[in-house]
Amino acid sequence: MSTISEIPKEEYLKPCTAACAGCSSSLCLRYVLKAAGPDTVLVIPACCTSVIQGMYPNTAFNVPVYNIAFAAAAACASGMSRAFRSQGKKTNVIAYAGDGGTIDIGIQALSGAFERGTDFLYICYDNEAYGNTGMQRSGATPLGALTTTTPVGKTEFKKDLDAIVAAHNPPYMATASSAYPLDLYKKVKKALSIPGPKFIHIMAPCPPGWRYDSDRTIEIGKLAVKTGMWVLWEREYGKVTVSGPSKTAMKKPQPIDEYIKAQGRFKAATPAQIAELQQAVEQNIERIRKEEEGIC
Repeated sequence: MSTISEIPKEEYLKPCTAACAGCSSSLCLRYVLKAAGPDTVLVIPACCTSVIQGMYPNTAFNVPVYNIAFAAAAACASGMSRAFRSQGKKTNVIAYAGDGGTIDIGIQALSGAFERGTDFLYICYDNEAYGNTGMQRSGATPLGALTTTTPVGKTEFKKDLDAIVAAHNPPYMATASSAYPLDLYKKVKKALSIPGPKFIHIMAPCPPGWRYDSDRTIEIGKLAVKTGMWVLWEREYGKVTVSGPSKTAMKKPQPIDEYIKAQGRFKAATPAQIAELQQAVEQNIERIRKEEEGIC
C-alpha cells in the first residue's frame, strides 16, 4: 500500500462524535479501526475517547467498546485477550488510552500485561496532558508548556515512555502521528499481525490544550516531525527502522522554534528552556540514528 486512497472505505468511527473541533485523537482512532476491522474490541479507560464516543445509549463507534477505570485498561485487555484466545477466537483486543492513563496512572497495568506476554495492542494517543479533565500536566507534558496546573510552564522534561516500554522487549512497538495517517494505518496492520504484546505511541495534537487554531492540527503534527520533536520509527523484534517522513526530516531538521511559536502553550517558555529542548531533540535524533545503524 503506497497511497492513502488504498485504505479501506469502511468506517467504524461515525461522524457524530463529541470530539472538539480539530481533534486529532478521533482522526487517529478512525485509521486505527480501519486497520483493525470489525472483529475488534476497544478497551478505553477514562480519557478524551471515553467522551468522544458519545452519551449512552448512543455511540459513534461501530465496534464493541469496554469502558474501564483509569488505571485498568491493560489489565482488562489482558483478561479479555486470554478469554478470546481460550475460545479459539482471534478478535483484536486494542487498549486505546491517553497519556495520563498510560504514562502515569496506568503504567503498572501496562507493565504487567507486557510482562505476561498478553496478545494485544496497546495504543497511547499522546496529547501531552490530561485533556479530558481540563489540561492538567501529565508525565508526558513537555518542558516549558503551560497547563492548568503549570501556570508558569512545566519545569521538568517529558517522561520517556518508549524507553519504559522497550525495557519489556515487546516483539513490536512504534511511534506514529495523526498527521501521517497512512504510516499509522500500516503500523497498526503490522502490529496486529504479530502475536504477543504490541505498543504504538501516537502524537495527537490538541487545539484547545495546545492553544492553536483548530484548522492547524495536521500542520502542527507535521511540524513536530519536521523539527524532530517527534520521530517516527518502529522496532520489530529489536530492529529499529526510522519511518520515511522522519528519515527525510533527520537529514536537516527544522529549528524547533517553528513548532514552539505555533502553540500558545509555550508562550511562557524561556530561551534557556527552548535551548534545552533543542539539545534534547538533537540528542534523541542521534540516539535513534545509532539504534537504526545497530551501534547501540
